[in-house]
Amino acid sequence: MILLDLKDSRPIYEQVAERLQELMMLGILEEDSQMPSVRSLAMELSINPNTIQRAYGELERRGYTYSIKGRGSFVGSIRKLRQARKEEMEKKLGGLAKEAKTIGMMRDEFVTAAGQAYDGHPREIEDREKEPVQEEPVNMPFISRQESGEALRVESE
Repeated sequence: MILLDLKDSRPIYEQVAERLQELMMLGILEEDSQMPSVRSLAMELSINPNTIQRAYGELERRGYTYSIKGRGSFVGSIRKLRQARKEEMEKKLGGLAKEAKTIGMMRDEFVTAAGQAYDGHPREIEDREKEPVQEEPVNMPFISRQESGEALRVESE
């Protein structure tokens, strides 16, 4: 199933393409299997068929799918896709390693942080040099809260 996040800043077609990629990588959409038709997926997700067509075009451009005229779109070679994704990840990881060196992060810190991110436990960053920030009230006469605190009213000047 494809779940879309309407609060996500990315366009819907990108979200659809990403979710379909995930289904391919997980083996739910199998190699050489036919993708759902543009119209049926658009109806299922309650979005414009042009959005699905754009997502399918993006998947084909990236090599995740291929089209056969008059028959539809099909899932590409999963093995090749996984290899391409691994290479893409290694490239991104190389960029992160370079950035870590630039900011003075030690190798063991980087490896630990990467391991924790991989395990789904991002490390909490402690910045002992930074003093706690004390908040001070700011006077904004044109904004006031009702007694209940539920609504925010903006008054024009």
